[in-house]
Amino acid sequence: MKRRATRAIYLGPVRVGGAAPVMVQSMTNTDTRQVEATLSQIQRLAAAGCEVVRLAVPDMKAARAFGEIKAQSPVPLIADIHFNPRLALESLEQGADAIRINPGNLGGVQKTRQVVKACQAKGVPLRLGVNAGSLEADLLAQYGAPTAEALAASALRWVRQFEDWGFYDFKISLKSSDVLVTVEAYRQLAPQVDYPFHLGVTEAGGLIAGTVKSALGIGLLLAEGIGDTLRVSLTRDPVEEVRVAYEILRALHLRERGVELISCPTCGRCGINLFSLAEEAERRLLNITAPLKVAIMGCVVNGPGEAREADVGIAGGKKVGILFKKGQIVRKVPEKELLAALLQEVEALTGEKVGE
Repeated sequence: MKRRATRAIYLGPVRVGGAAPVMVQSMTNTDTRQVEATLSQIQRLAAAGCEVVRLAVPDMKAARAFGEIKAQSPVPLIADIHFNPRLALESLEQGADAIRINPGNLGGVQKTRQVVKACQAKGVPLRLGVNAGSLEADLLAQYGAPTAEALAASALRWVRQFEDWGFYDFKISLKSSDVLVTVEAYRQLAPQVDYPFHLGVTEAGGLIAGTVKSALGIGLLLAEGIGDTLRVSLTRDPVEEVRVAYEILRALHLRERGVELISCPTCGRCGINLFSLAEEAERRLLNITAPLKVAIMGCVVNGPGEAREADVGIAGGKKVGILFKKGQIVRKVPEKELLAALLQEVEALTGEKVGE
């Protein structure tokens, strides 16, 4: 697919836009003031493939803790600022790789300019966030609701203001909990500016609802070539956000990382405990980083034939299964040994150890 052409910005060493790969982001849900707990979560996110992490900075103690965390972080960190521009200034002093603001809740033009000037002085990029929940009052009055048109108008207003101040080092997000509003807002703004876009559906919900809404909203835009970074918002462990993000990118052939698990929904032909087998395999294969297609199928009908493109897989029978590679049967394996045989093949193919 042809991606939208944008200028590039840098979050630390990570390039965003300018034809760089779509970058995966998440956000810690620990108390930023608790340095060790926050660092531990950042390390787990990085191990899952997260390339940039955002931290909430609700007060000055959190802003000062940001520096301690930054000094030990394996990935660039973004300071998430609302209401108080002084927190952005302190986060910059503490080494933030980028600042996220919503001008709609920062307190007006002068306070926003204060943050922009500080970013300019430090050479640090900014994320211009427009959110349905913090839209400016005059735009709400004009459009009657946080519509796609209102979100795009707000973003364009601030883009032109930033440009008037000589600031161009930023990306843009337009977020609503409504998938269609979010998608339409990005579509409207895309032809008017060339800044990178950060994608997400805000307040998407738990694992099921949040995954569906994020896959639709983010996926529709990515399929149209729109989007340079993304965050899947889930009311879950943020590591789950990273896993869903990579599944979206993999489905669109934009990024390849880790194991793609292919498994059938089962039917009356299934002669093995496929549910537990697939769940355990998925859990133990999470730490594999090499791109690999692994199939776990319930019977020989849906085995080597339908999973022919898998690098390796198993297909169940009556208390027995077959191990296959690239659609070719390798050998029969007793049911109780199927998982071990599959994991052994994955290790041989990738050179990586599976999880315990």
